[in-house]
Amino acid sequence: MHARAYREDMTGSGVAPTTGVLLAAGAGTRLGRGPKALLPYRGRTLVEVLADTLFDGGCREVVVVVGAEADRVRSTTDLRTYKVVENENWAKGMAGSFRAGIEAASPGHSIMVALVDQPGLTPTAVSRLLGSHRPGRVTAAAYPDESGRLKRRHPVIIDVGLRSQAAEAANGDTGARSFLKAHPGLVDLVDCSDLCSGEDLDTKDQLHLLED
Repeated sequence: MHARAYREDMTGSGVAPTTGVLLAAGAGTRLGRGPKALLPYRGRTLVEVLADTLFDGGCREVVVVVGAEADRVRSTTDLRTYKVVENENWAKGMAGSFRAGIEAASPGHSIMVALVDQPGLTPTAVSRLLGSHRPGRVTAAAYPDESGRLKRRHPVIIDVGLRSQAAEAANGDTGARSFLKAHPGLVDLVDCSDLCSGEDLDTKDQLHLLED
């Protein structure tokens, strides 16, 4: 099913709609090129492309959480279609951004948490995750390691009924990790390796990920 058609179909089906929460508050210190949100990608910026990816993949709305150089990110990008919120305490770790994104998402929505440093994410991968999600569960993109075993990565869908618990469990730089580790039986892994790499852009030797 086409992503936009999927979004419309879910509206009246009784399944909770999903807000995409794009965490884009980091300073990109290890990469040394300023906030990752502003890295050039496909003739635009990484944050713009990833926000569109979440929406085009079927998220009902998108919340973008900014932090480092927030004013610059706001002024040099076109995110008018989406809700942009600022985590003023971004330097204390991902947990604050995670909570800010959850709080900004519409009530009654599940949330799909994505990271701005995964340029390989595609709308088709987002759509697959949305289509695989089951009420009351957590759905995570997964990629096989060298042994072929699936490993949980991002994006991660947290069901509407689990939002508050996940926010309360977040601390430091872990985001949803604390909640997911405490409730492994709730997590459904969805292999997305045929659609995207799932690789994070953390160091200079990974800048090839921006080549498209």
